Amino acid sequence: MNVTLPPTRSLLVAGALGLAVLAAAAGGWYWYDAQQRRVAAAYAEVMTRVYAVQSPQAPADARARAQQELEQILARHPSATPVGEAAFELGNLRYAARQWAPARAAYEIALARAHSPTVRALARTSIGYAWEAERDWGKAIEAYQAVGREVGPKDFLFDEVQFALARVQELGGQPAAAITTYQRLLKDAPNSVRVEEAKQQLMRLGARAQK
Repeated sequence: MNVTLPPTRSLLVAGALGLAVLAAAAGGWYWYDAQQRRVAAAYAEVMTRVYAVQSPQAPADARARAQQELEQILARHPSATPVGEAAFELGNLRYAARQWAPARAAYEIALARAHSPTVRALARTSIGYAWEAERDWGKAIEAYQAVGREVGPKDFLFDEVQFALARVQELGGQPAAAITTYQRLLKDAPNSVRVEEAKQQLMRLGARAQK
C-alpha cells in the first residue's frame, strides 16, 4: 500500500506551530510562576508588618494600618496560597480591636482556606472566643464542642478547649455540663498541667450545687 507523505513544507509548518505552542505554554507557565512568587512575596511583606504589631506595646494606629493592609491584600489576591494564614492574623487583629463579628468572619475564611491543621483548629477555637465575647453562650458552646471533636488529649489545644467549653457552659446556665467537661479533662488528660485547676473548678461547682 502506498502512503502519501505530507509535503516538506507542511511538516515544517506543523513543526513551527508545535514549537510555538510549546513556547506559549512555557511562557504562560513562567508568567504564572512569576506571578505566584510576586503574590507570595507581597503576602510575606504584609505578614512581617503584622507580626511586628502583635506586641501589647504596639501603637493602636500601627495595628490599624496592619489590619488595613491585610484586608487589602486579601481583597486583591483572594486565591493565593497564604490566604488562610493571613485571614487568621486578620481575625486576631480584629479581635484585639473588639470587632467580634468581623473577626469571626476572618476566622471562618481561615478555617476554610488554611492548609495547616493547627491554624484551622486555632481558627475554630477563636470563633468560639468571638461568640463568647458577644456573650452568645450557645454559639460559643457549639464552636468549642466542634473543636473538642477534632482534638485529642495529646493535642496542645485540648486543655484550653475543655476549659473554654466548661466556662461557657457554666455561664450559659449549664453547671452540670461544665462539671462533666472538667471530669472529662481529668479522665482523658490526667497528666495535664491544669489538672489541679480543673479539680478546683469541680470543688467550686460542687459547693455551689450543694447550696
